[in-house]
Amino acid sequence: MISIKRFSSSDADFQARLDALLAFEAAQDESVDRAVAAILADVKQRGDAAVVEYTNRFDRLSVNSLSDLELSHQELQQALDSLPAEQRAALETAASRVRSYHEHQPLQSWQYEDADGSLLGQKVTPLDRVGLYVPGGKASYPSSVLMNAIPAKVAGVRELIMVVPTPGGERNPLVLAAAALAGVDRVFCIGGAQAVGALAYGTQTIPQVDKIVGPGNAFVAAAKRRVFGVVGIDMVAGPSEILVICDGKTDPDWVAMDLFSQAEHDELAQSILLCPDASYLERVVASIEKLLPTMSRQSVIRASLENRGALIKVRDLEEACAIANRIAPEHLELSLADAESWVEKINHAGAIFIGPYTSESLGDYCAGPNHVLPTSGTARFSSPLGVYDFQKRSSIIFCSEQGASELGHTASVLARGESLTAHARSAEYRILTQEKGN
Repeated sequence: MISIKRFSSSDADFQARLDALLAFEAAQDESVDRAVAAILADVKQRGDAAVVEYTNRFDRLSVNSLSDLELSHQELQQALDSLPAEQRAALETAASRVRSYHEHQPLQSWQYEDADGSLLGQKVTPLDRVGLYVPGGKASYPSSVLMNAIPAKVAGVRELIMVVPTPGGERNPLVLAAAALAGVDRVFCIGGAQAVGALAYGTQTIPQVDKIVGPGNAFVAAAKRRVFGVVGIDMVAGPSEILVICDGKTDPDWVAMDLFSQAEHDELAQSILLCPDASYLERVVASIEKLLPTMSRQSVIRASLENRGALIKVRDLEEACAIANRIAPEHLELSLADAESWVEKINHAGAIFIGPYTSESLGDYCAGPNHVLPTSGTARFSSPLGVYDFQKRSSIIFCSEQGASELGHTASVLARGESLTAHARSAEYRILTQEKGN
């Protein structure tokens, strides 16, 4: 029997129990942080030599130079060409759908002229160079390559550099094929904090990037935290999450498997079901018990469900939506017969999956929207990764002679109110009908 938490929103201690369920200690392991700090400092100082040394040590390789760890475009294309037809077709379909979706996202430059002839606006430009971290070895995610690289290329990023560890020289052909399809410019077989450091600081072989994106282990996450400010980062993601709101009409096997789809990531992943029908919750429990023994990662799923999962009875769907907004989940499934009518009730979610046929797994791979989503409640103020993460905005200000004169009066008053005399006089010099400031 699985021991998954089960409680009701009408319980007197519901809020306290919900808070305890959602609590996640994201404190950085001090030993990890110390190790990462030392590696980053070494990479910053010694460049290529440090990266090669750490790569040989941690990935069990024996290369002499960083150039030995760079893959050619030909090698990437060969990986794509060598895929079984079914895998290649699936990868190409996913890439096409992801590209098509993100082509709707680019920010646009704009400008307007005010009554005094001054021109105001915004100039949107892509980042010059971006680094993409891709896990390697046992955890190989070609879908992450597509989800990170394609928006960058749609945004117009000039150069995209991918790093992926190859422990023991093991290369994942799907990952390399995805890089070929997504238009990655350069690929280096390095990983860990040393790869993050190489991208952030630049080395003799790897140029410094402007932003680093992509998931990784605790060492990668700690390294991204440390280099933020030198470069931009996408986010430091917490464990994966799914929240399902169900009206009790979806096949309980479907819902159980949707809960599994996040639970199988790791023991800290979170899967929660909200439903107003108590008898349906019992049916989902029965489906969990039936299906769990059939899963290849059943021990991970069990640990995740027992540690951080929950089945919660709610008063009605209105309350379920209110609780969902409180949780602000990474993935929210509205497994409802009339799901579309409830979308407007949702204010905080990384991605909303509408209707019983729309499983979260489709979004992870091929629906089109990005699967890099805010976790740990950060959907209250954060958005999915997108083209806009690879663009930056510059303000445009052009003042006519008349416009500068008119604005000068306002700026002068405000600047002198802040005791910033140079600001005031700079503005006053441009006033047409007034004696210059003193």
